[in-house]
Parts: sequence; structure tokens; C-alpha cells
Amino acid sequence: MMLKKGSKAVLLKIYIGESDRYRGKPLFQYLIDFFSEKGLYGATATRGITGFGATSRIHTSSIIRLSSDLPVVIEVVDSEEKINEIKPFLEEIIGGGLVIQQEAEVCYYRSKEDSKK
Repeated sequence: MMLKKGSKAVLLKIYIGESDRYRGKPLFQYLIDFFSEKGLYGATATRGITGFGATSRIHTSSIIRLSSDLPVVIEVVDSEEKINEIKPFLEEIIGGGLVIQQEAEVCYYRSKEDSKK
């Protein structure tokens, strides 16, 4: 199924730390690779400049208080069915972090090659 304008999708946001690892790899990179292998519509990992989580310890890129564990947010979009398939795996491998799910409506979805046609 291809995402079409106006179709319903699910946006999953995963909040972890930059230093989190899984199977010897940064967790954010492992997740992006996993989502690609599973054929999900798209995923992006973004490094935050500051943030805090369950411990309320602030992680920041400020020169005064430089953190080696900046926040990372991974956003992945797909159908509700495919998102529900991957959630048990995420719960298993994400040690500390937050995962949220939101409904989304597709505005458009195309590659650069599609837009040249």
C-alpha cells in the first residue's frame, strides 16, 4: 500500500539518548536500519540540542554544560497495522526512553524522482 494524499497514517516518536546502544551499534542507527529493512514508509533520527527525561537530568549541547548523551528523536511513519507490528520489538530493545503514537494525515508522499514526472 502506498501513502496517498488524505490517507490516514501513524506517526511514532521514539525519544532516546545518543549514547544508547543495541547489538554494538548506536540504538538510533539500529532502529533506522531496522525500519528500512521492514519496508516502513519513512523514518528520521534527529539529535536534540537539549532535553531531559524520566530522571529530570538535563542533557545539553551548551558549551558550559556539554553532554555526551544528547537527546535523539526518531520519527517513523506508516500504517497503523505496520506500526503495531513493530511496537513489541521496540518495547523489548529500548531500555530507557519514551515512545508515543499519533494519528497523522498524509499531505503528500513522493520521492524526488516522482516529482520530476
